[in-house]
Amino acid sequence: MSIITEIKLGHDRILRLVKGDITERQVDVIVNAANSYLKHGAGVAGAIVRKGGTIIQKESDKIGYVTVGSAVITNSGALPCNAIIHAVGPKMGQGDEDHKLRKTIQSALKLASERGFKTISIPAISAGVFGFPKDKCARILSEESKNFLKESSKNMTSINLIEFCILDDEILDFFKKEFSYKMQP
Repeated sequence: MSIITEIKLGHDRILRLVKGDITERQVDVIVNAANSYLKHGAGVAGAIVRKGGTIIQKESDKIGYVTVGSAVITNSGALPCNAIIHAVGPKMGQGDEDHKLRKTIQSALKLASERGFKTISIPAISAGVFGFPKDKCARILSEESKNFLKESSKNMTSINLIEFCILDDEILDFFKKEFSYKMQP
C-alpha cells in the first residue's frame, strides 16, 4: 500500500488516494462494490470474501436483494476493518448511470456516518465488470466524497477520512487526475 496523495479539507477532514489492496486496509470500514444479489464471486467482492471468510457471504445471503444506489452493512470476518459496506453501483446500459453512481456513494457514506465510523476506504465502484467509464467513475466518486466532507463540516458526521483504494493502474491514473486538477480545496 502506498499513499499517492491526500487533500486536507478543513475541520480535520481528509480525502486520500492510495494504491493497494482494499482487503488489507486498516480502516474502520471498507466498501465492497457489490451486485444487487450480494453474490460476492468476482472482482473486489470475491477478494473480500476469499480473504475475510464465508461469514461475509452468509450475512449477505440473509440480507438478500439490494437495489442499485443502496448500501447495506455486514461483518468483516477476518479482514482488519470493523465492517463492510456493500454498495450496489449501476451497470452500464441500465440508464441514468451517473445519477445512480452518485446515489450509491452517498448511500455508502451516509451509512458509514450513521454507524459512527471515522475512516472509510472505497474502491472504484462500477468501474470494473459493471463497465462504468473509469474516468467518469473517478470524477463522480471524488466529487461526491469531497462534497460529503465539506457539507459534513457544517453538519455533524463521524467520518474524518475518506480514501479511495485503487489497485488498477489505469483507474488509479484517472483518480490522480481528479485529485490533481479538480479536488483541491
